[in-house]
Amino acid sequence: MYDTATAAVETALAAGARYADARVMQIRSEAMAARNGVLESTARDERAGVGVRALIGSSWGFYAVPDEGTAAARRAGEQAAAVARASASVPGEALDLAAQAPATGSWSSECREDPWAVTLAEKGDALESATRTMQEHGADIAEASHRVWDTRKWLVSSEGSRVDQHIVECGAAMSATAVGERETQRRSYPGIRGQYGTRGWELVRELDLAGNAARIAEEARALLTAPECPSIDATDLILGSEQMALQIHESVGHAVELDRILGWEAAFAGTSWLDLAQMGSLRFGSELMNITADATLPGALGSFGYDDEGTPAHPVDIVREGTWVGVLSGRDSAALAGIASGGAVRADGFNRIPMVRMTNVGLLPGSDSL
Repeated sequence: MYDTATAAVETALAAGARYADARVMQIRSEAMAARNGVLESTARDERAGVGVRALIGSSWGFYAVPDEGTAAARRAGEQAAAVARASASVPGEALDLAAQAPATGSWSSECREDPWAVTLAEKGDALESATRTMQEHGADIAEASHRVWDTRKWLVSSEGSRVDQHIVECGAAMSATAVGERETQRRSYPGIRGQYGTRGWELVRELDLAGNAARIAEEARALLTAPECPSIDATDLILGSEQMALQIHESVGHAVELDRILGWEAAFAGTSWLDLAQMGSLRFGSELMNITADATLPGALGSFGYDDEGTPAHPVDIVREGTWVGVLSGRDSAALAGIASGGAVRADGFNRIPMVRMTNVGLLPGSDSL
């Protein structure tokens, strides 16, 4: 696959690009869902292709083809350069790439039990059984599901980077819905959208859907008659880990994506309220607040060996003792900010242009006990 990516890069350079990179990706996925004791859906998908970026002047071009052959890769490289050349006809701010040594290496995520070696029958039986247990313990609607992704990728850049990675991601989720006379309550496990990670099927087994199904259903039913929280003008709250993770994701993670700060990106989560000139001085929280973006955490969903520009994964301080000090960035956005790349650029498939995407953004523990 390195030959395919190399052909794409060489063609883009021959067509006038001053920089080019190509990613060949092979992706397998599986999804299964059960509801009220019945398996409702099973889907498996395989896709592969090559995506090419070309930089001409200060403009990017991108082109992808669902083909792993060298002829198709050359066509993609030529078209990526053509898109960049057309984009360069519109004046824009000067753009460069943050300096970085070429990366070479291989990386694989932890996987003790291959998800594809577990039969569909075993997976389906587990989901059906969990939903039946939830029904037996008070759930009117009982749902359970799992998903698996298996991604292989090869990156080649015109600067000499050659990186291949194999990333296995999987996880599961279940929920119990209880219907009362005047309201409906729902409990989820292990979180509102389940739990997933860069691990093998051992993660799903550790979640133990069957062992938690009865409790989740009973809690959903109990919520129908639970007393209302007291009305208090002001009080202190201790956030559970699930809500805290969501709070950090939305209030910190998206806000520190450098492409949003620069105004390049506004989709889905909008732009950022942060001003780059305030980095290093803005008070983000109390002095107890320390937040990092760390793609090296074993087993976490936002972990990898290299981002899709070939930047090695490494922890980045985002908030240190309450002060905003860092961002999620790629090489182009980092160059404008005058910093090194944060290694946070990823492509969601061969046919998607690499862009800044959140890694594992988390609050570090303090030294005091509760």
